[in-house]
Amino acid sequence: MGVQQSFGGHRPRVWRQPAATLHPPPIPIGRTSSFPRPNPGGGLDRDKDPASELDCLRGILPVPLLHAAERRSRELNLGADQILIRWGVISEEKYVAHLARHLGIGFDDLSTAGRAHCPLADVDLPGIAESDILPLRDDDALNWVVAPRAFAARRLTRFSTTHPSLIARIRLTTRRHLHQYLTEQTGCALSDIAAEGLLQKQPAMSAKSAVGWRQGLRPAILLLVCAVLALLYPTLAMDLIGGLAAIWFLAFSLLRLTCVLVPPQPEQRFPPLRDDQLPIYSVVVALYREETSVPGLLRSLQRLDYPSEKLDIILVLEPDDLRTRAAVARAQPGPQVQVLIAQATGPKTKPKALNVALPFVRGSFLTVFDAEDDPDPGQLRAALGMFRQHNDDVACVQAGLHFDNLTHSLLSRMAAVEYAGLFAVFLPGLVALGMPLPLGGTSNHFRTDTLRGIGGWDAYNVTEDADLGIRLARLGYRSVTIPSVTLEEAPIAFGAWLRQRSRWMKGWMQTWAVHMRDPRRLWDEAGARGFLALNIIFGGNILTSLAFTVLVVKLIACLLLADSTLLFSDRLSSLHVLAIACGFIATCVLGLTGLMRRGRLRDGWIVALTPIYWGCLSIATWRALWQFWTRRHHWEKTEHGLVHRTGTMAANRRRPQR
Repeated sequence: MGVQQSFGGHRPRVWRQPAATLHPPPIPIGRTSSFPRPNPGGGLDRDKDPASELDCLRGILPVPLLHAAERRSRELNLGADQILIRWGVISEEKYVAHLARHLGIGFDDLSTAGRAHCPLADVDLPGIAESDILPLRDDDALNWVVAPRAFAARRLTRFSTTHPSLIARIRLTTRRHLHQYLTEQTGCALSDIAAEGLLQKQPAMSAKSAVGWRQGLRPAILLLVCAVLALLYPTLAMDLIGGLAAIWFLAFSLLRLTCVLVPPQPEQRFPPLRDDQLPIYSVVVALYREETSVPGLLRSLQRLDYPSEKLDIILVLEPDDLRTRAAVARAQPGPQVQVLIAQATGPKTKPKALNVALPFVRGSFLTVFDAEDDPDPGQLRAALGMFRQHNDDVACVQAGLHFDNLTHSLLSRMAAVEYAGLFAVFLPGLVALGMPLPLGGTSNHFRTDTLRGIGGWDAYNVTEDADLGIRLARLGYRSVTIPSVTLEEAPIAFGAWLRQRSRWMKGWMQTWAVHMRDPRRLWDEAGARGFLALNIIFGGNILTSLAFTVLVVKLIACLLLADSTLLFSDRLSSLHVLAIACGFIATCVLGLTGLMRRGRLRDGWIVALTPIYWGCLSIATWRALWQFWTRRHHWEKTEHGLVHRTGTMAANRRRPQR
């Protein structure tokens, strides 16, 4: 089962949106539970009557087609109307128009509705997208505009015969019309919530918020003491700083070696979920300048081993990215794909785009993919299986990442070894040790309600994934891993790689700075393991990358002076050499173990290039440090679709880990 306690020793807690002051009529049109419980007949209702949501189509569509939709409805535990719409047999607009006429209620395309007609405050607007229910005032009367989903059409049909007075207060619309209304009439408010929501609810957790004088006093005093010490006792100051850095380096290396040795958490086997037990699953992809990746992305999503009728795919595009918007239009994605355009307000970052999509997510679970991703077709089912093994305190399941363009450059080969060690060894080891995970930016799966409850992603953190892993731990949640692998495209040019890694390192600096604003509070909320994980993993990565340049300079000085004793002149110098040696050993062991678990041990010779790769990482980290002070929230885009990917790694990602 794995570790069940939370990091802070308390139950998970969430930050809730203020409750809306208006409530819809008592018609059961909400979402189903995370894992729907099927009835003996296979459908939602125990009776065996035909699906009443199809009554409005009898005489319009062929009877065999309606019967096929009814059968599929029982197989999937989903409304038969949704089956027909997802099959492409009838458009949502035509179906909803037929349903409205059948029920004797109005169909509203919301073209004449303005922001003033909706009585909800801006803070409650995301609830409209979450529920697909819009309250509108018209001539002093309050009506409810509903975009049917799940079994809403069936319930409305049956409810209309028993409560005609209440059904008269309802008008129907489509999801497209509802989202268009939200975009045009409330888009700025929703965009502000996507960009500033976390800052407004929990400013101490946002990378944008300024440090208060109380929080800034401690580091200021520490820097002042260090400056005075350096002026009065420069040798002692350098020894102290160098000694602490070496100890930090050793702790980071020891943690990595421990993750190699610790046995992985045992998996509890459950019978696979039947299709009628599967929940709606949302897939969110933020795209920017990815026109060449769109066809491959849609093909990869089509290969997912999940009923297409229960897939909710959301593509988030930027308003100025006309080429990607045109590429999506040319691809003609199916009815399960919706396209959202992020407002231009706020930062142009991936986390802000994900926050734009979050209110529109229909699934009980959601996952995030990148444009170039090719996930294992069984990954969604594998993630659900892991969620079933654990209690609700497990909020995230992280799948592994692997590059499939290994042969394009030495840089892509070295990055692949790094990923093998990280996702096949290090992260599973952290789970076994009960420590929070620095999540990857893709292929992480969440409970939707939990993600909304904690405020989504930090729009101003350029490694929103790693920050979210720590924030989940602080709120009492856990993250775990699964062996399923997503194939990605590694940068092959040094310039593209440098920009990507600089952004990652800058984001880790942001994350460390945000969560160390109040070390005592961090300790209380995340516990000792969370506190140590933040400082050893994030701080250790940053520190070792910065220190590597200093070591190289010292080594070059020794070579130029032909005096090797400079490296072993005192105990501190010997400690530095020991720290670097342990780091090299830990990196090699971690990489080789990861390659072995992924069946790629023949690529093990690449670990001999570790010093070169460290040098590249050091350059990226110094660049990130400069940007941390000058362009803290700037997002450097990584270009994709530049190489031909053969997909030869597909077999390896499905090999069981040993």
